[in-house]
Amino acid sequence: MTKILITGAGGMIGRALMAQLAGGAHEVIATDLKAPADLPEAVRFVALDVTTDAPARVIAAERPEVIVHLASIVTPGPGMGRDLAHAVDVEGSRKVLEAALANGVRRLVVTSSGAAYGYHADNPVPLREDDALRGNVAFAYADHKRQVEEMLAQARAAHPALEQVVLRVGTVLGAGTDNQITALFRKPRLLAIRGADSPFVFIWTHDLARILQRAATDGPAGIYNVAGDGALGVRDLARRLGKPVRTLPAGLIKTALALAHPLRLSRYGPEQVRFLQYRPVLANDALKRDFGYTPELSSAEVFDLWCREAGL
Repeated sequence: MTKILITGAGGMIGRALMAQLAGGAHEVIATDLKAPADLPEAVRFVALDVTTDAPARVIAAERPEVIVHLASIVTPGPGMGRDLAHAVDVEGSRKVLEAALANGVRRLVVTSSGAAYGYHADNPVPLREDDALRGNVAFAYADHKRQVEEMLAQARAAHPALEQVVLRVGTVLGAGTDNQITALFRKPRLLAIRGADSPFVFIWTHDLARILQRAATDGPAGIYNVAGDGALGVRDLARRLGKPVRTLPAGLIKTALALAHPLRLSRYGPEQVRFLQYRPVLANDALKRDFGYTPELSSAEVFDLWCREAGL
């Protein structure tokens, strides 16, 4: 039996992981700001806010062998400032890491993101785990994931006894997924940027839960990109949705957003154009070869499944 503590357990990925672990022989402790309504009976809940001193207190009291750190701000709520996102993403991760080191935790599993590579015109296609992590200062999520990975790299050098599994995850889709990315797919027509394929790589929620389960139990330590096979460009997505595509030059979109964002006519600023132009395409060779997991669904199959479940 392994004692596993999960941060951010109330999120979509956390709930999927708890369901995956609940039937096993492990002791699972779920932590978050509040208990999820669908908390499995076999899972114990402890309130934990990563922006406070709670990580040090709770981890010292529980003494888990493994921590799965999921707490992160993926889609900021209305009015959420960057300072709060940084407090959760970066400083919260620092507090969890320091508590793990102080209390003899054997393994730390962290969900990073393909966004840590950044949205850059000269990114290799596909990106592999030894490619540079450059993030983008303009994108809080990408910048924060880069900072967290730098912190983890320093800890690997200074504290090799703490095993790390770092998962650079692509776009996660599953039943009920609803965020700023899926909002793009719900529009009457999809936006394409002239000269850009805008490729998306997807991972099924259930595949990610199984990968996290293996990472927390008998999987090898290391850094792994997490995505289904293949990638889908905007025009591929539009064909599968049966929707038209509106293609515009990047400069025109930037100008429109530069005018609309200050007037609160759009939640997105001109920097968001890079998000579609230079999407990171993740190679999953190491996940399959070294980690020992082949995703059940390809990127195309994940997208089709989400479309059916979303009624599209």
